[in-house]
Amino acid sequence: MNLKKQIEFGGRKLTLETGHLAKQASGSCVVTYGETMLLVAATASKGEEEDRGFFPLSVEYREKYYASGKIPGGFFKREARPSEKEILASRLTDRPLRPLFADGFNNETRLDINVISYDEVNEPDVFAALGASFALSLSDIPFNGPIASVRVGRIDGNLVMNPTKEQMLESDFDLVLSGSEESIVMVEGKCDFVSEEDILMAIQYGHEGIKELVEFQNNFLSEMNVVKRDVSVKEVNTDLNSSIDKLVEGKISDLNNPKDKHSRYSDVDNFISSIIEQLDEEYPDSKSEIKSYIDGLVAQDLREKTLSGNRADGRDLKTVRDITIETSVLPRSHGSATFTRGETQALIAATLGGKRDEQMIDSIEGLSYKRVMLHYNFPSFCVGEARGKFSLSRREVGHGNLAERAILPSLPSFEDFPYTIRLVSEILESNGSSSMASVCGSSLALMDAGVPVKHPIAGVAMGLIMDENKKYAILTDILGTEDHIGDMDFKVAGSFDGITAIQMDIKVDGLSYEILSEALSQAKDGRVHILNEMKKSIESHRTNLSVHAPKIGQSSMPTDMIGMFIGPGGKNIKGLMEQYEVEINVEEDGSCTVLGQSQDNINSVLDYIKQMTYVPKSGDILKECEVVRILDFGAFVKISPTKDGLVHISEIKKERVNKVTDCLNIGDKVDVKIIKVDDSGKISLSMKALLKD
Repeated sequence: MNLKKQIEFGGRKLTLETGHLAKQASGSCVVTYGETMLLVAATASKGEEEDRGFFPLSVEYREKYYASGKIPGGFFKREARPSEKEILASRLTDRPLRPLFADGFNNETRLDINVISYDEVNEPDVFAALGASFALSLSDIPFNGPIASVRVGRIDGNLVMNPTKEQMLESDFDLVLSGSEESIVMVEGKCDFVSEEDILMAIQYGHEGIKELVEFQNNFLSEMNVVKRDVSVKEVNTDLNSSIDKLVEGKISDLNNPKDKHSRYSDVDNFISSIIEQLDEEYPDSKSEIKSYIDGLVAQDLREKTLSGNRADGRDLKTVRDITIETSVLPRSHGSATFTRGETQALIAATLGGKRDEQMIDSIEGLSYKRVMLHYNFPSFCVGEARGKFSLSRREVGHGNLAERAILPSLPSFEDFPYTIRLVSEILESNGSSSMASVCGSSLALMDAGVPVKHPIAGVAMGLIMDENKKYAILTDILGTEDHIGDMDFKVAGSFDGITAIQMDIKVDGLSYEILSEALSQAKDGRVHILNEMKKSIESHRTNLSVHAPKIGQSSMPTDMIGMFIGPGGKNIKGLMEQYEVEINVEEDGSCTVLGQSQDNINSVLDYIKQMTYVPKSGDILKECEVVRILDFGAFVKISPTKDGLVHISEIKKERVNKVTDCLNIGDKVDVKIIKVDDSGKISLSMKALLKD
C-alpha cells in the first residue's frame, strides 16, 4: 500500500512516501524536497548472529548522475567508487544512527541511500539521515528512533533552516545537526571565524527543526502497524561475574594510575590474561566474556576517578599535554612541520602547484575544481600495530576533511596567492585527537611554506564524563582511552578570533545547553593555549617561498584576445610554454597565470602577454621596436607581437629623406611615437616626433 505525507519545512514542501518503491527491503521510503529525491532502503540479515565486538552497520550514500541529467565521465561511463562527498555523507548518516540499534541485535544491517533526482537547489546529503531513520523505523529492524538531521546557515546575521545551495554561498557557517526529540547527538560544521555563542545559538535553532522532523515521522508511523523483531539479550552469567569480582577485588584501581599509553594497555592486557588463566579450568569457553567484564570494570573505575579530577595521565581537567613543534623538517618540501602533543604526533608537508594541479571533481553538479587539498594518512604503526593497508579508509577521509575545513577560512584567495595547495598529514603516533594535531601542523606547514595565511589555526578535542546523577567533568585534550570511555567527543578548531570547524558526537541523552556552552568556552581556552605555543615556534608566515617552490606570475588580457593568444589548436600557447619552460593557464575572464622555476622566463612570458594585449593609443611612445618590412613610402615597425605600424618616409627625420633604406634596414630597433590610430585600426608612427630640435 502506497502511503504519502507532506509538510512545509524551511519554506519548501517535504514529502515522505513508502510502499511504492523497493518493497522487498525490510523498510524503504522516498524523501522529496523541492525536486530533490532520495530513495532509501534498509535491510538486515535474517535469524540471529553472534556478537562480533562491533555493530555491523553499512551505510552507502550514492549520488546517481542521472539524478541531474548527466552522464558520468571516464572510460566506463558509469558510477565508480564513492567520491569524497559521498563518503562524508555516509559518515554523517552513520554516526547518529549507529548508537540507536537495540542491545543484543548483532545482525548485518545495511542502508542504501540513492539520490535519484537533484534540482541543484536543495542539497540531498542532509536528508539521508531523515530517510534512513524513517526506513528503519517502519521496518522490522529493532531501532530506537526516529532521529533527523538539518542544515543551519546564517545570512546577514539571520539563521536559516536548510538553506539552498545558492544561499549557502552567502552564509558564514554551514552546520549539520542530528538529534532526537530530546537532544542533539551530532554536530558537523565549517565556519568563517564564528564565536562560541553564535554556534550555540545555531545548535538551539537547529534542534527546533529536528523536533519538527521527528514529530513528522512519528505522526506517519502512528498510522502503521510496525512489528519489530524479537531480540534475544544474552543472559548475564552471574556466577562468572562473581568469580571475577573475587579475583579482581582491590586490584582495578592500580591499573588506572597515571602512566603512558603502552604501559596502560600492557598492564590491563596482562592483568586480564592472568584472570583468564585462573578461571580457565572452571570457565574454559568464557575468555571473551571475562575480558569484556574486566574492561568494563576498568572503564568504570577510570570514569569515577576522572569525575573526581584524576585523569588517566595525571593531568587536571583543563591542562593540554606538552607540545613540541619543529618547522622546515623536510629539506625539499615547500613547507613542513611536526606537531607533537603528548603521545600524538603528526608530520605535515605543504606543496605548492599551479592551476593545472587542481583536483578535477566530476559529480552530479557537473565538473568543478578544487584548489586546496588536505590528505590525512593513518598507518598502523602509529598505534604500534602491524596491519596491511590496501585502500583509503572512510575514517581517513573524514579526518582529512575536518582538518581541511578548519584550515580553509585562513587561506588567501586565488587572486592574492595564485597557487594550488596540497597538505599531507602523516600520523606518526596516535593517542587521541590526531585530526586536531593535523590542523595545528597544517597551519604551521603553511606558514613555513610562506603562504600568507590570515590567521594561525589550532584545534583541540574535548571530552565529557557524566554519571547517572548528572555529575560531570569536561576534559580538555582527551586521550584515546578517554575518548573510548567518555560520553562526548567534541573537536573544535579555529583562531584567536573564532571557530572555523567543529565536530561533535554525544553518547548520552539530555545533554544541556549549559554544559555545551561550558565545553565550548573550555575548548577556546585550550585552543588559545595551543596557538600561543605555535606562536613561539613561528609567529607569521615566511616572507619568501621555498627555493624549491614554483614561481608564479599573473596577468590579464581582453576576452576577445584569448583565442588569438592561444592560437589555432593551441599552437601559440604551446610554443610559449615549450620555449620558456613554463605552465600557462588562461581563464574565461581573461585572467592568466604563468608558473615555472625561472623567474626570468616567467617575466619574459608576462612581457609577451603585455605586449600582445597592448591597445595602441595616439601619443604613446614605444621603445626598441623592430623594423620588419621596408617599402618605397615607409617602413613597417612591430610595436607588439600582433601589431605593426607604419613610419611614413616623411616621419623618419626632420630633414627630407630620399630613400627609406638610407636610414632604416630590416631588423633595426627604433623608438617611435604613435601619431594616429584610424577607425580601421591602422597605426601611423613617427620617429622624427621624438627627435630634438
